[in-house]
Amino acid sequence: MNSDALRYRNDLEQAKALSEEREVKRVTEWLEKQEAEGSTGLRRQLLATSVRLSRKMAPDVYKLSDECVERLSMDTPLELYVFNSAQFNAMCFKPEEGRVFVMFSSSLLEGFNAKELQFVMGHEFGHHIYNHHEIPIGYLVKGRQRPDPKLALRLFAWSRNAEISADRAGAYCANDQYSVASALFKLSSGLTGDLVKFDLEEFLAQVSDMEVIDSEPNREGSQADWFSTHPFSPLRVKALQLFFASNLMDPAGTSVEEMDVGVQRLMSLMEPSYLDARSDAAIAMRNLLFAGGLVVADASSGISESEIEVFERFFEKGDVSDKLNVKRIREELPQRIERAREQATDIQCMQVMRDICVIAMAEGHVTVDEKNVLNGIADGLGISRTFISQTIAQDCEPD
Repeated sequence: MNSDALRYRNDLEQAKALSEEREVKRVTEWLEKQEAEGSTGLRRQLLATSVRLSRKMAPDVYKLSDECVERLSMDTPLELYVFNSAQFNAMCFKPEEGRVFVMFSSSLLEGFNAKELQFVMGHEFGHHIYNHHEIPIGYLVKGRQRPDPKLALRLFAWSRNAEISADRAGAYCANDQYSVASALFKLSSGLTGDLVKFDLEEFLAQVSDMEVIDSEPNREGSQADWFSTHPFSPLRVKALQLFFASNLMDPAGTSVEEMDVGVQRLMSLMEPSYLDARSDAAIAMRNLLFAGGLVVADASSGISESEIEVFERFFEKGDVSDKLNVKRIREELPQRIERAREQATDIQCMQVMRDICVIAMAEGHVTVDEKNVLNGIADGLGISRTFISQTIAQDCEPD
């Protein structure tokens, strides 16, 4: 499989958009100028402060590494290092002198089994193959000229999505769902002994508890989450469950599009919801959900009480009333579709499309007229009609 197929689409789209930002370009050009004037001294520093692992010293480590390199079709020479630390950690640096440098903490090498270590290796290699170092987030958010808050939020959101791509690369290398989950448990907890037993279901229950808390009335998500560079470990495990259940890993699995919509919903726990956020994309998404939901609900015999009930889970009580001019909203729907396609990413458009499908499913089934409306919206957004069919075939509820 081409490793590009593993990459999370939100990561790719956001990286492309960020690379065109004036401030990102300015910092990138400055760094390129520094590199052109001479080596940054990274390799010299690594040789001085850590131990370079040779094939003779660490044949088992290199065996795992070679398997990752082959699976991900990497062609850049590697140098592996270990440094003394009680914390589980690993890092990949931007290539220098034609080599990729990857470091592992001593505790990680000693505390992880082969498959867990291979996941971590593949994750770090993923950052390299997807060129994540091309967005100099560290220099941007910690430099003398801090980015404006809007750009900072975009940078942190991209960083979290980049971790999803790297996780997929690592999971593809390890090809062992339990070991991938246990590796993330160890990274999160710092535990490796027998006193506490890893339980996948209990670990994932944290995500369900987060969803319950975040769904409480008048509760806003923690703004600290928005400035985190990594998704929470339970979210990463749940996102990887979707990955292993997709047709990237299982020929009979779900589509990549459906997987990515599921991941987007998980990641939204750490981001402002489009139902509450004030960005242009969020406003366009809400406007489309409002119009699309009403038009699809009205497509067969008017808007039912059950459709109103589901609609108001997304909006407010009383938003659907006799005062609404559904005919005019139907006429405005093409403009709202166009606006959403201009402002939102493909995955965000699919998220709105899925929410409109939820409204369509309010009565337990979708009529031909409702399906035609859904297909029309999907066509306008550039979304495959197959995605609509797959979504309404499932038991959909707002989450």
